[in-house]
Amino acid sequence: MTPKAYLNPAEVNSLEKAATNLRDRLLIRLLSHLGCRISEAIALTVDDINSQQGTVTIQHLKTRLKLACPHCNTRLGRNNSFCPKCGARVEQAVMQSGVP
Repeated sequence: MTPKAYLNPAEVNSLEKAATNLRDRLLIRLLSHLGCRISEAIALTVDDINSQQGTVTIQHLKTRLKLACPHCNTRLGRNNSFCPKCGARVEQAVMQSGVP
């Protein structure tokens, strides 16, 4: 049996009813209707909500950056100060292109 990847509306409704406070009910509703991550929903501020347009701006906290050494194009981690291949000091890494 394959595990479910989503909740149906009745299950979301049951979760909302089981929540003991307004904050939790709102969080359940946000997660189910917006499809955002918990960390993204918790990071929302009043300024992110535009009630006139009916929109919510979600700041995506999970990014997939591929950084490269500007000297030899070797892939780097976020915190590399020196390139592991050429040994050059990396002041500013560049976005790596053409790499899966």
